[in-house]
Amino acid sequence: MTEAWNMTKTELKLFLRDPMAVFFTLLFPLMMLFLFGSIFGNEPDPDLGGRGSVDVSVPGYIAIIIGTNAIMGLPINLATYRAGGVLRRFRATPLRPSVVLGAQVAVGLVFAAVSSALLVVAGRIFFGLRLPEDPAVVLGAILLSAASIFAFGFILASVLPNARTAQSVAMVVFFPMMFLSGAALPRPLLSETIQDVARALPLTHVVTLVDDAWSGAGLNLAAMLVLVGVLAAGVAISTRLFRWE
Repeated sequence: MTEAWNMTKTELKLFLRDPMAVFFTLLFPLMMLFLFGSIFGNEPDPDLGGRGSVDVSVPGYIAIIIGTNAIMGLPINLATYRAGGVLRRFRATPLRPSVVLGAQVAVGLVFAAVSSALLVVAGRIFFGLRLPEDPAVVLGAILLSAASIFAFGFILASVLPNARTAQSVAMVVFFPMMFLSGAALPRPLLSETIQDVARALPLTHVVTLVDDAWSGAGLNLAAMLVLVGVLAAGVAISTRLFRWE
């Protein structure tokens, strides 16, 4: 337990020293909230099922926060460590692999939680964000989503050889997913063709699961099954492919 805590503290400090990581995790979602919230407000809109723009957007922004940490942060960090021989040196120490990799996930989850909390507080104060009736259901949806997308991120982290490659691949994977999934823009505003294509993307099902839980529709079984499948596949594939050097 002490090893895991010390490793996690070290990774937390390293995260805070990375301005790009801090920007995309903590500031970018808030910028989107204030930009689109200022433009569209949060009055009930028939095109959004009677919900406000901010009410619909916040679950999507939470999906972006999860994806930023899991699809961009995790692969880039581990690829940097792999290229620099850090993973190889860790493997030669008494530290268990689960401690090294778990610290990466823990840091991602901590900052995802902080960013999501800031987002919700700002949305409530400045735009009257409607809070979920059952926060426990929303929390469950977010935890399953995070586990699934981090497992997906581990697939990328398992094979990308260096930070430059990881950054390029992560951006190519994440940014189209962010815009097509309904995370960046409310899904009702997207064309049916885009929505059909987006069903193949894991982040789409994160948006569906979190948004349904937030709006009071409960847990979407289809989205849950897809994310459980992504989680299982991510664990199986990354366990088989992960390289320490």
